[in-house]
Amino acid sequence: MLRKIKALLLVPVILIASCSGGSKSSAADTPKTTSTEASAPTKKTILFFGDSLSAGYGLDNPTDAFPNQVQLKLDSAKLPYKVINAGLSGETSAGGKGRIDWLLKQRVDIFVLELGANDGLRGIPVKETTQNLQDIIDRVKAKYPNAKLVMLGMQVPPNMGADYVNGFKNIFPQLATKNNMALVPFLLQGVGGIRKLNQGDGIHPTAQGAKILANNVWEVLKGVL
Repeated sequence: MLRKIKALLLVPVILIASCSGGSKSSAADTPKTTSTEASAPTKKTILFFGDSLSAGYGLDNPTDAFPNQVQLKLDSAKLPYKVINAGLSGETSAGGKGRIDWLLKQRVDIFVLELGANDGLRGIPVKETTQNLQDIIDRVKAKYPNAKLVMLGMQVPPNMGADYVNGFKNIFPQLATKNNMALVPFLLQGVGGIRKLNQGDGIHPTAQGAKILANNVWEVLKGVL
C-alpha cells in the first residue's frame, strides 16, 4: 500500500518536469536575430525605367546593360543601393505611362527615366512625348514625393528634320528643369555614331559601349545619392 501511495505522488512530479522541459525546448528552437542582422543597413532602391537601351537589347549577357553596370559601381563603392532594371525593348513614352503604376508598387528612392528614343525614331509629335513623360513623372512624385529624380536625355538623327531634332532634344532639359530632376544631357554621349561601340543596327551599344553609358549616368547619379 505504501508503495502505491509513493508511486501516485511521483506522477505530478514527472508531469511537471515534462512540461518544463518542453517549454525550454520551444524557447531554444525560436530563431533569434543576430546583432549583425539587426544592424545591417536597408538598401535603397534605384529604379531604371526605360526601353531597349536599359534592357540591354542584343547583348550576349544581360548583366552588361548599363543599369547593371551602375550596380557594379555602387557595389564597388560599398553604397547601400539596389538597382532595379525595368527596361523593356521597344517601349515608348505611351507604353511607359501604361506600366509605371505597376512598378511603383515597390519602394522607389531614386527614379531614373530613360524613355523617348523610340518616340523620336517613330516621329511621334514632341508635344505628345513631352506630356507622356510628364505624366510618368507626376505619378512617381505622387506615390513617392521624397524620391530623387534623374532624367536621361536623348537625341534623334538629323534626317528627322531640324525642327523635330531641336524640339525633341529640348524635351529632356525642359522637363528636368520643370521637375527639379538631375540631368544627363545625352545618354549616348561618346557612343552614338561610333561604329565599334555599337551593334550591327547602329543603334544599340555593345558591351563596351554600355560601360560608357554607365559612366555617363554615374557622373550625374553619384551626386544624387
